Amino acid sequence: MNRETNKYFSKIGLVYFIGSILFSGVQAISASIIRRFMPDIADNHTLLFLIPMLSTYIIAVPLMMLVISRIPKARRIESREMTTKQWVVTFLICYAGMYVANLAGTMVTNIIGQFKDNAVSNEILEIIFSNSMWANILVAVLLAPIIEEMLFRKMLIDRTIQYGEGISVFLSALFFGLFHGNLNQFAYAFVIGGVFGFVYVKTGKIKYTIEMHMLINFLGSAVSISLMKLAGLDELVMTINDPSKPINPWEIMNIMTTHIGGFAVLGIYVMVILALVGVGIALFFKNINKIHLVPSVNAVEKGERFRTYFFNVGMIFFVLWWCVMIVWQLIS
Repeated sequence: MNRETNKYFSKIGLVYFIGSILFSGVQAISASIIRRFMPDIADNHTLLFLIPMLSTYIIAVPLMMLVISRIPKARRIESREMTTKQWVVTFLICYAGMYVANLAGTMVTNIIGQFKDNAVSNEILEIIFSNSMWANILVAVLLAPIIEEMLFRKMLIDRTIQYGEGISVFLSALFFGLFHGNLNQFAYAFVIGGVFGFVYVKTGKIKYTIEMHMLINFLGSAVSISLMKLAGLDELVMTINDPSKPINPWEIMNIMTTHIGGFAVLGIYVMVILALVGVGIALFFKNINKIHLVPSVNAVEKGERFRTYFFNVGMIFFVLWWCVMIVWQLIS
């Protein structure tokens, strides 16, 4: 095992572990202060979400970036332009991969819910449903893509690329997936992170991944949610999941007939999305031979890679922290 490389990756894991604690701590403290000293705000789902998130971006993110920046970049990635065609093809492949991974993650969490006789909650969907649209756009579409791409693409890959594009892209995907803190999001965030990592190591331009990230979040947290609300799915979910009363088929039928027009629009949208996913899958197999990651002269030998890159204090702390968070979310 290469001890110097092992120590280097331990530093990487440790700074992201510290960042994880900062994120979780600032969010928890902000939410606690609101609930204790601002009860009026605590009753507002949007503000209860927005204030802790903005506090995290204002306090935790700069501190995390400061800590990461203490680890020097080894070399600069050569800048290359993407054509419009390349951008569109890559986005469609990414979107298809995300969709398939999301289905897989949802299936796994549903199976786990069956075993524990209690459905695993989809926290992100519940949060987005309860927020106002402007808050979702501000956080999910504008702020999160910029911050996450800086943390998990540019800053992370710039500091690991000297060991090869493969380990850089894998770490980018793994860290990004784990940082979401739940199994369902981990599945599709890992896929997205892998595609965005590939784009960054091949172009050296973070603007492309930010653009794709923004568009994916816009479709998921703005367009999809708006159409789901138009179809009355938020009311439907609340009615079905209301523990205070038994399921009433007539009430469910009434909600569906009241929003019949919204259901029709949502149905058309779903068909368009499925068509895009189909195109993305076809494009992936058409271009699979073009997907290659360049190794590095500094890359660790195959038999030693796991021990060198992951069997160290920093990486163990980071991965273990988020695995515990994911398991806790599954069983709680």
